[in-house]
Amino acid sequence: METEELLGIIANGEDSRHQFKAIINNVNSLASEMAAFSNSKGGHILIGVNDDGTITGLSDDQLRRINQDIANAATNNVKPSINPMTQNFSLPAGKVLVLTVEAGLVKPYMDSSGYIWVKSGSDKRRVTAREELQRMFQEAGLVHADESSVQNSFTAEIDEESFDAFFEREYGESIEQQHVPRSQLLENMNLAKDGLLNIAGTLLFSSRPQIRLPVFIVKAVAFPGLYIEDDQYIDSQDVKGKLTDVFQQSLGFVLSNLKHIQKEQGFNSTGEPEIPRIVLEELIANALIHRDYFISAPVKLLVFADRIEIISPGHLPNNLTVDNIKMGNSNVRNPILASFAPKLLPYRGLGSGIKRAIKAYPHIDFIDDRDSNTFKVIILRKEK
Repeated sequence: METEELLGIIANGEDSRHQFKAIINNVNSLASEMAAFSNSKGGHILIGVNDDGTITGLSDDQLRRINQDIANAATNNVKPSINPMTQNFSLPAGKVLVLTVEAGLVKPYMDSSGYIWVKSGSDKRRVTAREELQRMFQEAGLVHADESSVQNSFTAEIDEESFDAFFEREYGESIEQQHVPRSQLLENMNLAKDGLLNIAGTLLFSSRPQIRLPVFIVKAVAFPGLYIEDDQYIDSQDVKGKLTDVFQQSLGFVLSNLKHIQKEQGFNSTGEPEIPRIVLEELIANALIHRDYFISAPVKLLVFADRIEIISPGHLPNNLTVDNIKMGNSNVRNPILASFAPKLLPYRGLGSGIKRAIKAYPHIDFIDDRDSNTFKVIILRKEK
């Protein structure tokens, strides 16, 4: 940071990335501030500056002490420890210390009392909501939604015919040849624990998944124009069932609401959809497999006159960006679902789906909306 940039920050006042402190006297309080920045998007603490932006300045002894306090707090009072950077500035009104804390890679970060803090405007707040804590542990790779047990979802609720056919197809032996109950096989396959199906097991093999997980559906609507209208729509469907059924029905919904082009097919042919089928397969499969199942909301599938929107709960995990995923980078949010998907859906994993879709049809936009915690895919419809 240069002096001119520092003066500009002071002139603009405090916000969620910049906080002013006249002095630091409490190492525990400092640790909670650093934890909040680490759990959020990072930022700067300007020490030697009042809340109103007036510069009080620091003595040389204060600069030395506070630099030492920062090092101690970062190592001993923030868990896991962090590596902040400090800069000392000599301004006309006095000396200012700038403490820079980067957004953390192994969230959540806690203070010495075990509390988790995040930034809230120019202040901070303690995280207490279960869903928010789950998402933070999820980002750290410490917990995955699809392995969470579903309350009252007993293993006896699986569709035995579907599960048995999958097992024999995948492992080359029938269920009867295993000489162990299906409940044990489900646990061995990471689909259940202690007699309860997890989210992955419920979505993949339960006879009626939405009895236990009613919000994990696809809400599909086709509109005649360019905007969402409450009373003007062409088609609407709440898509339910096992994940394979939801995929097929969602794909069918879009295809039935698209134009089909004859090209060189015969007169009686249904023709090819205006958007290649492989594009829809890849993007719908991605939405079902990689959505955030800690969020109680459906996937939305919206067909407009000029575009298709697929809106998934949960922004891109960790430090993934739109540019990353276009290059084939991936971060598996639901590892159990991702491991079963290639065996049940036209899904290949390894981050190749987005690249394949763009190659087949470049007219696709991606919006990672971290404020609303959603990820949106927009497939533009082009006149043929």
